[in-house]
Amino acid sequence: MGEHLDRGELVLSAFKHDYTLEKYDLGTDAALSKSAAKFWTEAWRVGDVGHLCIMRMRAFFGLVRMETAIFAPTAIDAPLFNIDWMSAFKTEVQIAEFYNVQLQPWSKEFQAELESVSDRIADLPDMKRKPHWYDNLLYPCSCGKRGKGITSQLEAAARDYTVAYIAQLPLLPPCDKQQKAAKVRSFAEHLYADGGVAVQQITQLFGSETARRIVVQHMYGVEPTG
Repeated sequence: MGEHLDRGELVLSAFKHDYTLEKYDLGTDAALSKSAAKFWTEAWRVGDVGHLCIMRMRAFFGLVRMETAIFAPTAIDAPLFNIDWMSAFKTEVQIAEFYNVQLQPWSKEFQAELESVSDRIADLPDMKRKPHWYDNLLYPCSCGKRGKGITSQLEAAARDYTVAYIAQLPLLPPCDKQQKAAKVRSFAEHLYADGGVAVQQITQLFGSETARRIVVQHMYGVEPTG
């Protein structure tokens, strides 16, 4: 078995190749631990184009692991991108999602580049999922896969999604920063208020104030108000 491909390092390295990154000081939020679960969070300003967050979690002595990379665009009219990888007792889950937080439509040509990646892993078993409030914001190139013995296919897809998405960024139009920030804020606030298992878990472990700061501010780069 080869060395594990850390999804956070994958995305971080890809951005470092083309952009200058400025790391934020997250204080005590950078490392949180409770009830045998440990969370690590890092965030960067990516050039003048967006906000990158990487989160990792370990529980049950490493038998349960999670890695998440989220890119929220701030000055270009790109979709919001996140890739999540989870491993629980040797079963892997990988979710790649692209959310419509744009001011103008994302071209069909650019969407097709990402859809070609999901097409290449179409034969892998889909992750079972319940309906979510953000389903109408998800682009068709998004996908979630779950299974055992699919490590190499998931890693290849993670690389391809990341490379294809970042390659598009210089080709997408600039946009009004305030309007874009409002779109991202609306998404982040909604995710915190109506989010899924991960948001609920962080809230239960560390309280609503810390959870809101992590989800809204650190994950999506939304500036605090008040």
